[in-house]
Order: sequence, then structure tokens, then C-alpha cells
Amino acid sequence: MNGIAAVLKRVEFPMLLAGIIIAGGMWGFLELMEVARDTSPHSLDSEILLFFRVPGHPEMPIGPAWLQGAMRDITALGSASVLTLITAAAAIYLFLIKRPATALFVIASIASGQMLSSLLKAGVDRPRPELVSHLAQETSLSFPSGHAMISALVFLTLGALVSRVVHGRTTKIYVLSLAVFITLLVGVSRIYLGVHWPSDVLAGWCAGFAWAMLWWLAARLLQRRGEPEIDE
Repeated sequence: MNGIAAVLKRVEFPMLLAGIIIAGGMWGFLELMEVARDTSPHSLDSEILLFFRVPGHPEMPIGPAWLQGAMRDITALGSASVLTLITAAAAIYLFLIKRPATALFVIASIASGQMLSSLLKAGVDRPRPELVSHLAQETSLSFPSGHAMISALVFLTLGALVSRVVHGRTTKIYVLSLAVFITLLVGVSRIYLGVHWPSDVLAGWCAGFAWAMLWWLAARLLQRRGEPEIDE
């Protein structure tokens, strides 16, 4: 017990929290992967998907007419083109302020996350839901949601970077909360548009949060080993 207590004293709370998020994200993803591999859709998946449609009319989304357009706009925040543009803009800025190691770290974390998402989609091979009509055109596989996963990775990574330079605890919490909020909105929009099962989105969040925290943890360890330019 004394040995464990000594180890815990040496571990910073943020690093311990990151480890918990990584472990929880991996566990959640593996559990959801079993759901995705079932031959028939999970009942809760179906119920949530139908919740966003007019009862008896799976082709009609709930809400006013403008909401469908708003959801398409929100889902675009998690598209590959928008996230690539955001990542490139952030990386160029980091290069301009002479922080090339941080820029390369950001690029590596997000690029590797995109590759992981593609590999996971191919490995699980889950088709898109056919229970409701699709309100956006998609051609890739369904599990996990790439929009949910990569938006979590990009916005959390950049949110963590911004939180390092803003002043005040309240401002830091606001920046990180905004990153999480945008990520959640993107995921919900995928379900509303009928292009993903809810379990796809949940799995994307689990994988995205875990991957972001894994790279954040790596950055902290590099800092401790004498790489002060690498920021979280």
C-alpha cells in the first residue's frame, strides 16, 4: 500500500485523469464494437434513431424546416475537408511562431487518428443504417463515426493548446468545454441526419477522446524528458 501511495504522489492529477479517460475510452469502444458486429441492430440504436423522426414517417426529421439545414452545417464541422483546413491553419501558425515540434506533433496526432479511423471502419465493416432515410450523402462504412472521432481529436487537441496560453481558470474551462460541446454537436448531427447508428457516434467519441488523451499524455512525458517546446 505504501508503494502505491508513493507512486500516486508522483503522478500529477491531470495525467492520472488522462489515463482514466484512455482506459475508459478503450473499454467503451470495445463494448460498442460488439454491438456493431451483431447481425441485427440493437434496440436502443433503433429507438434513438427513430426518436429524431416523425412517428410513422422515417423519412421525415423532427423539428422545423431550418433545423435540417442547421444540422448539415454543424455536421460539416466534422468533415475531413474542414478539419484538415483547421489543422493546417493551426500547424502553419505554430510554424510561424517558431514551434515546429508542436506543429509536427499536432499533425502526427490528427493524421494518425484519421488512419486509425479508416482501419477501424474496414475492420468492423458495418453498413450505414437503413432504418431511416439519409439526409446527407455518405459512401463510407458506418462504424465508428469518423466525424465524431476526428472532431473529438482535432477540437480537443487544439482546445488543449489554446488553454495553455489563455489566462485564468474560468477561461481555460470555457475553451475546453467549447471543444467538447462542438464535438458533441457534430456527433448528434450525424444521428439526426440518419447516416450513423448512435453506437457508431458513441464509439467515435470513445476512440477520439482516448486518442487525444494518449497524445496529450505523450506530450507531457516528452516535456518531462526535456522537450519543453511540446505543449499539450
